[in-house]
Amino acid sequence: MDVNQTKQEHLLALKVMRLTKPTLFTNLPVTCEDRDLPGNLFGQLMREDPSTIKGAETLMLGEMLTLPQNFGNIFLGETFSSYISVHNDSNQVVKDILVKADLQTSSQRLNLSASNSAVADLKPECCIDDVIHHEVKEIGTHILVCAVSYTTQYGEKLYFRKFFKFQVLKPLDVKTKFYNAESDLSSVTDEVFLEAQIQNITTSPMFMEKVSLEPSMMYNVTELNLVASGDDGESTFGKMSYLQPMDTRQYLYCLKPKPEYAEKAGVIKGVTVIGKLDIVWKTNLGERGRLQTSQLQRMAPGYGDIRLSLEMIPDTVNLEEPFDIICKITNCSERTMDLVLEMCNTRSIHWCGVSGRQLGKLSPGAFLSLPLTLLSSVQGLQSISGLRLTDTFLKRTYEYDDIAQVCVVCPYISNES
Repeated sequence: MDVNQTKQEHLLALKVMRLTKPTLFTNLPVTCEDRDLPGNLFGQLMREDPSTIKGAETLMLGEMLTLPQNFGNIFLGETFSSYISVHNDSNQVVKDILVKADLQTSSQRLNLSASNSAVADLKPECCIDDVIHHEVKEIGTHILVCAVSYTTQYGEKLYFRKFFKFQVLKPLDVKTKFYNAESDLSSVTDEVFLEAQIQNITTSPMFMEKVSLEPSMMYNVTELNLVASGDDGESTFGKMSYLQPMDTRQYLYCLKPKPEYAEKAGVIKGVTVIGKLDIVWKTNLGERGRLQTSQLQRMAPGYGDIRLSLEMIPDTVNLEEPFDIICKITNCSERTMDLVLEMCNTRSIHWCGVSGRQLGKLSPGAFLSLPLTLLSSVQGLQSISGLRLTDTFLKRTYEYDDIAQVCVVCPYISNES
């Protein structure tokens, strides 16, 4: 912390001290074997040392607390607290004392004074005390500006300031990745998975109290960081959720569009706002910190003019037996389409029904559910392909292959012994 003082002699003295949690006192235990020359001397000295733990004198941690010996580090998301004291060092009464504390950052200037009213008078050897608090929300250089104005008993108005400069560091490194669901029905649910990688880049361990995702108005979120255990879920990281220095931890969340948005194909496209992460941690002796990310954005996948998805499909079907699926056809364009459905057989998939039938006109943003019947002539995991949609207005054909997969089994069991 840099302090710039004016050379003029003033009747009042200004002192500023940062308020932080104390630390546990540590000592360096020195031991030896009984047959060594010192004998039991070192053990006796440690037992008599008031800073050691009785019965565990060889531990480095003691029972005493020590006050901070320096300004220390301030991290983003922590609460900066400072004690400000104005003392009357003179032998005369000072009047109209006004103490003002401002915090200057790279983007703004904040007033941290609890009261902006002046004190009527201050007698000799008396003081004015104030404690300020501020949740740090910016990294980089911060300057605490403390200004004092007062009037002497002779009516002279005096004024002086002190500047305290400090750096705000970044405590966590947060990286995010988005994944689209790859299940057969993902085209209906529009599930999005968010992986958040959080790394502790400080020099001390952190207790991760909460890491949650606050979704935007378009999504519902499900946290996937719990393991079912009895009535309550247990964290995948265990009961003691500590993050050591330079360690990284991954958190996973599943987001689903709300029904009113999922039904409208044209709403969730382009750049969409997913939400923001809310991270709360504790450090030395429970000192709390909180960090919220900016709004996380994701580029939604493009579906083209027509989107074909599956509303219903069985997991397992019998060989050479017809089964039903329900397709959902959505017009994602801004024009009306007149659609014709063609069903092309593949080596293993055979469609049942009339190919080339008219589906009618589909307005922008509208959809229709289309039940279809097919069968498979080959066992194993088979891919459903061969659907073709043609827009008769523009004479444009859209091909849909590898729509989903289905497991084909033989229903006949051999009786051979």
